[in-house]
Amino acid sequence: MGFIEKLRTAIFGEKVDYNELINNGAIIVDVRSPSEFNSGHVQGSENYPLQTLSSNVEKLKDKTVVLVCKSGIRAQSAKSILTKNNIKAYNAGAWQNIKK
Repeated sequence: MGFIEKLRTAIFGEKVDYNELINNGAIIVDVRSPSEFNSGHVQGSENYPLQTLSSNVEKLKDKTVVLVCKSGIRAQSAKSILTKNNIKAYNAGAWQNIKK
């Protein structure tokens, strides 16, 4: 495994088929700001900006969540919040990584 792949794994975790998760019922949550979201997003995704995510945790209970943002950094923070609340969450990185 090369340096870039090791770094990617350290940041995002093991490689996951996000489209398969979505096809099996996972929801896509975009944690960018509303203006970023409105400038382009995955069709069908929900927008919970990172700074409001904690107050929206109850809406995500008992769901599998695929998180996206601009680069994956905010999605990783969101994953930590959701995981601490016993929500199965995956960091898919940039929103463009999801093919819909």
